Amino acid sequence: MKTGTTLVPEKSFAHRGITFAVMLATVMQALDATIANVALPHMQGSFAATQDQMIWVLTSYIVAAAIAIPLVGWLAGYVGRKLVFLVSIAGFTIASILCGMAENLQEMVIFRLLQGICGAALVPLSQAILFDINRRENFGKAMALWGVGVTIGPILGPALGGWLTENYNWRWVFYINVPIGIIAFAGIYMLLPESSTHKKRFDFFGFITLSCGVGGLQMLLDRGEFKNWFDSTEIIIEAIIAVLGLYLFVVHTLSYKRPFLNVKLFEDRNFLISNILIFVIGIILFATLALIPPMLQNQLNYPVVIAGLVIAPRGIGTMIAMFIVGRLVGRVDSRLIMAAGLLITAFSLYQMANYSLLTDMWAVISAGLIQGFGIGLTYVTLSTVAFSTLPARLRNEGTAFFNLLRNLGSSIGISIMQIFLTRNTQIVHAVLGENLVPYNISANMAYAANHIDISTTAGLMALNAMLTDQAMMVAYIDDYKFMMLVSLAVLPLLFLLRIPKRDKSTIEPIIMD
Repeated sequence: MKTGTTLVPEKSFAHRGITFAVMLATVMQALDATIANVALPHMQGSFAATQDQMIWVLTSYIVAAAIAIPLVGWLAGYVGRKLVFLVSIAGFTIASILCGMAENLQEMVIFRLLQGICGAALVPLSQAILFDINRRENFGKAMALWGVGVTIGPILGPALGGWLTENYNWRWVFYINVPIGIIAFAGIYMLLPESSTHKKRFDFFGFITLSCGVGGLQMLLDRGEFKNWFDSTEIIIEAIIAVLGLYLFVVHTLSYKRPFLNVKLFEDRNFLISNILIFVIGIILFATLALIPPMLQNQLNYPVVIAGLVIAPRGIGTMIAMFIVGRLVGRVDSRLIMAAGLLITAFSLYQMANYSLLTDMWAVISAGLIQGFGIGLTYVTLSTVAFSTLPARLRNEGTAFFNLLRNLGSSIGISIMQIFLTRNTQIVHAVLGENLVPYNISANMAYAANHIDISTTAGLMALNAMLTDQAMMVAYIDDYKFMMLVSLAVLPLLFLLRIPKRDKSTIEPIIMD
């Protein structure tokens, strides 16, 4: 066991270098979660695969990361945080190269599995390292920097992926990780001190049941919509695995002396409430990012590159908020900052609920900018409050579980919003169709304005396409309204948080745990 502590003076070269390196690792992992999405059609052509088969390119990465995240805390404590971080960066970079070189779908799925496993540790360990090299009074600034990487990656991913695919090749979507990975690896290897290790006995049963539960749930959520949910035998099997695995994990954790997940984490009220809130933030942030690109491309007819550029200002709003939060945390009640962030986010979703097929580009940009600002205020402050009262020895496990719930929130949120979108589109399409009778003067005027002759087959097809566009736009609006209500519904939880008083005599030293 390693003992002793290693000081990392603030504002030193080592401190800045470590911060820069972990930020690169965070951006690399967060970027890869969405950058491949826009390249899927091009990959499908290269591999001569079906749409059903191509879903595995996304699913394999998400499921592998979800299963590996819970292992991060134990592994970092057992062999040391630095070694786990270095192996993760190297593995992620090598897997990215292999993904870019893949010649068929089978190779791509295997390499994406490896990429997901290696990438699972990057975000939670980056967060834990930033906590350990900064004093408690500077946690807000540290989390502002960390939050930039976590939230900007998914926002810039579609734009960058679209640009690389259009101007070069889909393989560059993966090759772009190579220089980032090399720089991050070098910085961590040279500057990050060794951390202490804790030879904790591994709870195999707890890990296996949690992995089965989380993996089954992720598979169910990622493939449910495509397989028509419980009409599919595959989805029923995944649901049984998820429910049984999570049930056994909870029972085992509450009854076993040394469970895989330390139950003392949930004795901290701030950490417990923050995990509920980050689950909701995951729903709002990632579900919105999943809805906007297809809406822009399919309903508003934006080219993929333009759609990415229209989404990008959301990241500018997030960065502005994070730099402001870095200065406010510790000076202003964190609950007020988060309340303001949730209200601003709800307002942006209200704006989005007023979209139409005639909405111009600036309305989309302004709503995205405002929402990015609101999410930034909430996300960074929440990441700080969650660990403000948690003992340093629990940070590895705490950051891993915190990020696991964020990922689950995003998966569940995306799936729920897609279900609502599909069902509401069908319902609205049927309602609109009921009003298309020969005696409807407004409908006849619309036919004439759009040069539709309903007496021909081509005219009827054009009419159906117009109805579908209108119905889907209404369904998108309903999704935005639902997320607005969710944002407002969690506001009361903020009053359950306990904001610790600033006491410089109790500030922890800047150590590697």
